[in-house]
Amino acid sequence: MMKGFDRVVMFDGAMGTMLQKKGLKLREIPESLNVIRPELIESIHREYFVAGSDFVQTNTFGANPYKLGGTGYETGQIVEAAAKIARRAADAFSGKGILLDIGPSGRAMAPVGDADFDEIYESVARQVRAGAELCDGILLETFTDLLEAKASALAALENSDKPVFLTMSFQADGRTFFGTPVEAMIMTFEGLGLSGLGVNCSLGPAQLAPIVKKLTAHSRVPVIVQPNAGLPVVRDGVSGWDVSPAEFAEWLGQFVEWGAAFVGGCCGTTPEFLAAAHDAIGDRRLRRREVAPLRGVCSATRVEPFDRTVVIGERLNPTGKKRLKQALYERDLDYVVLEAQKQKEQGAEVLDVNVGLPDVDEPAMLRDVVTELQGAVDLPLQLDSANAAALEAAARRYAGKPLLNSVSGKESSLASVLPVAKKYGACVLGLCFDDEGIPPTAEARLAVAQKIVGRAAALGIPKDDVFIDCLTLTASAQQDLALETIKAVRLVGERLGVKTTLGVSNVSFGLPRRPLINRTMLAAALANGLSAAIVNPGEKNVQETLAAWRVLSAQDRDAKGYIDYCAANPEETASAPRAAAVSDRGKFSGGLGEAVARGLKDEARACAAELVKKRPPLEIIEETLIPALDAVGRDYEAQKIYLPQLIKSADAAKAALEVVKAVLAGGQSGAPRSGPKVIVATVYGDVHDIGKNIVKVIMENYNFDVIDLGKDVSADAIVAAVKKTGAAVVGLSALMTTTVASMKETIAALRRECPEVRVIVGGAVLTPDLARHVGADRYARDAMDTVRAAEEFLSRK
Repeated sequence: MMKGFDRVVMFDGAMGTMLQKKGLKLREIPESLNVIRPELIESIHREYFVAGSDFVQTNTFGANPYKLGGTGYETGQIVEAAAKIARRAADAFSGKGILLDIGPSGRAMAPVGDADFDEIYESVARQVRAGAELCDGILLETFTDLLEAKASALAALENSDKPVFLTMSFQADGRTFFGTPVEAMIMTFEGLGLSGLGVNCSLGPAQLAPIVKKLTAHSRVPVIVQPNAGLPVVRDGVSGWDVSPAEFAEWLGQFVEWGAAFVGGCCGTTPEFLAAAHDAIGDRRLRRREVAPLRGVCSATRVEPFDRTVVIGERLNPTGKKRLKQALYERDLDYVVLEAQKQKEQGAEVLDVNVGLPDVDEPAMLRDVVTELQGAVDLPLQLDSANAAALEAAARRYAGKPLLNSVSGKESSLASVLPVAKKYGACVLGLCFDDEGIPPTAEARLAVAQKIVGRAAALGIPKDDVFIDCLTLTASAQQDLALETIKAVRLVGERLGVKTTLGVSNVSFGLPRRPLINRTMLAAALANGLSAAIVNPGEKNVQETLAAWRVLSAQDRDAKGYIDYCAANPEETASAPRAAAVSDRGKFSGGLGEAVARGLKDEARACAAELVKKRPPLEIIEETLIPALDAVGRDYEAQKIYLPQLIKSADAAKAALEVVKAVLAGGQSGAPRSGPKVIVATVYGDVHDIGKNIVKVIMENYNFDVIDLGKDVSADAIVAAVKKTGAAVVGLSALMTTTVASMKETIAALRRECPEVRVIVGGAVLTPDLARHVGADRYARDAMDTVRAAEEFLSRK
């Protein structure tokens, strides 16, 4: 029945909530009920169909190899059983369907965790192969990591011909737990071939409304909305939700008015909620949306919409750069990261990344460099290679929407590169040359550009996703062609309506005072409609010209950006470097604190090894490492950086700390001293631990001695650990509403047995009100907040 819709489609509500109402016990695996109590699962599906749901989701949210490991159940067994149950329920009704439900793996992907892209892909592929043929479609839901969501989407799309739907979960600030804004989600997934894209879980309908507004305004893919039954609350001593079925239905009706195509419920919603929504929405026809597509590129946490002239940093290209060549041959990725960070500080908004060298496995190297950069820099990337296999290897693992540089008018290039851009929903940069070389005239270059744009359109690549480089030639050798390049920029923009780029500095090779030629070429190109300049962002003349042009072209309203630029770059010092970078010998000059701030693990280790020869180890920890981490923490709390960058800095600090502690343990600078002991655990009945694991990493780098008891930990075990270790602080995590009761029981036991211990609680389901309800001393919204809370408690002792 999954062929296309002209009316609003209703999914079901929460399976977990229904199982809890029907007596699901703590530690009982919901997915196991597909095998041991199939009639119970089928009855819940039937209740949702009776309430008006068009599709139900199989009871397979956690049926992946990682979550089922050690349970005695196997993924294929659980998924096949669940699909058969849902199909029996659907067959009892006319026109009803089922979706294979797949949730996150429960593991954190690199660089935050140790899960590899291919591992996550294969885990989802196993679930798809086991159940997709029995279902009408596949629903990937509740993702917070953009890269894990992409790996899962590709696994579903490549291992089944069924429609694939995807939803992510957002926080109140409009970003996921890993920092992805809704715009980046749209840009990443709308080109992959999904049948629906949207949001679910984490928030109630009122809190999701701003996100739904953006989705319905900008997504070219049909929109899905599945909110929770509001926010968690405590009433009469019992935890619950703050939205009634009637209020829920009213909100879903509003989302439909905005253009949502698929609606349903998540945590806390029951057949009563779906029945109310069905009564409110009925057989309402889909509302036609006026979509304003999002143009440009993005990383997992930053969108570059190309609504003004954009700076593409050119310095990560080994051509003519001896030190970068050396770093790539030696796999010195810290150097690559540092160069990328330097360009960002100098004003780059996109980074060109090229690793093409003789005797280098370019597909593997470009893939690895891109993975490393994504953990350290939030800028979108331009993947630069003449090797289509390298472009695909990097585009596949890219978290966001990249720009592929490049395709040409050559038939071999068109046939190999454009399909990569189409498959991964990437933008593509076309070069104005073909089998005859670079045409001498602007009109001939326009003809090549027209060929590239036409072939892209034939593959279904939107014109918005095509950029054209009219190719800057060297004025010292081909002086008459400089103006032809400028003319070609104008013709391509005017006649084809696509964005244009130029590698500006090529024009000045072989001439003295190259920056003067570069800035003049840039100014001429800007006046003729140039959209993006591939330049050295550290070149003062380039930045000054761009700042001035943005004022003159009214891109910089009220000249705010220009005024800020001038304030930050007084005329007499405008050419001074803005940040420590790399010396001619390639040695890091920023010191240990900056190595930590930049997330340079090897450099942090090396700097620490030098410092311990000159300073007492404890002094290094207290006066260098902790202040550096504090600065990173403040940037994280201010949303200047996001979780991947925070973890990279924590890893760098950990590497340095290992060096310093080794000296302490050797007795070279006094007796070793452990930091204050803190116990962390996910409470009894709860098997989710990504958040807790991140808290552990961050706290260890603040010199806390963290004792991790793991997940699904009983109150007795936590009490025993406190008594044994003398820990002054306990951090408890819970993700499910059902385990809030376990948290309350654990804290009550701690109050009886260890009255001096302080308890910090956190997790997706927790709120300050629930924290008070369970008797905690403090609610922590994230890892850094946990550190601050622990420091506060310990300072009082």
